[in-house]
Amino acid sequence: MNIPFIPQKNKAAVAAIGSALMDFCLHESAGFVAASGAQAGGMVMVDYTAIDAVLAKSGSEPSVVPGGSACNTAVGVGRLGGKVRFIGKRGDDELGRSLEESIRRAGVEPALSVSPSATGRVLSIITPDAQRSMLTCLGASSEMRPDEVRQSFFEDCAIAHIEGYLLFNPALLTSALNAAKAAGALVSLDLASYTVVESSRGILNEIVDGGLVDILIANEDEAAAFTGLKDEAAAAEALGKRAPLAAMKLGKRGSMILRGGEKTVIAPHGDGRPAVDTTGAGDLWASGFLYGLVQGYGLEKCGALASACGYEVCQVVGAHIPDDGWARISKFK
Repeated sequence: MNIPFIPQKNKAAVAAIGSALMDFCLHESAGFVAASGAQAGGMVMVDYTAIDAVLAKSGSEPSVVPGGSACNTAVGVGRLGGKVRFIGKRGDDELGRSLEESIRRAGVEPALSVSPSATGRVLSIITPDAQRSMLTCLGASSEMRPDEVRQSFFEDCAIAHIEGYLLFNPALLTSALNAAKAAGALVSLDLASYTVVESSRGILNEIVDGGLVDILIANEDEAAAFTGLKDEAAAAEALGKRAPLAAMKLGKRGSMILRGGEKTVIAPHGDGRPAVDTTGAGDLWASGFLYGLVQGYGLEKCGALASACGYEVCQVVGAHIPDDGWARISKFK
């Protein structure tokens, strides 16, 4: 049944909380990824010097765009025309000011505290198969304090979207969950990376089984790591039993949305163009999905919009869809 999932009456905003980062996108070979210390398709935490050392070994110039999982999702919701806020912490530097101005232009209300430390960054190494492997230095974003997450940030929000990387900071995660719940918002959690799931299983099980997550989003690798099941159908079913609403992204094979024991299968979107870069694909999928939920769309329409957003971002380097891509996506609204 294509049942609308309407989060909250009289609340129209999405608040996304996570790491305020700048993405350095670099095209290289699989061999380069292996030599860099990155995990193919995953994410490794490093310091600035490690990122600088990898960049120095490349003969290519990286493109630099605002990033961070929740920030990418917020930008997507803003570009779709939704009311959205991004909560994070940036450095008091040119990189941080550029990030804030960029998301503001995309229709996102910044709720950014500022640190004297450098703005965080991610080196995203993109291989010819369009897979991205990340080296992440959180910088100022890791300094966000629990008391800087205020309940007022969520008062007008239907959904509070939390990136899985916050699992590495249990105190901040708990503060965000408590503030969102106190404000009456539903909580959406994107599992972010199978490496995050494997490293944070304890706190992840605690918040999910404690009923603090209303919307659980994962790709097939993250779902397998979370459920312990390699069979996709079984993993999807298990995912659907852990939260009131769950979504399992299958990349170019589409997605599955699970609610109350019912499964909605979403066909893949595409017009024949090959993927250039999968950076931000899951984040922008979440943009379309969450925007659709807040609008009161049925689950099938939410999934179709999400699929269109995920597809379009794969046609460009980085996580920012150009205007012509948003024009194509608007047909699904």
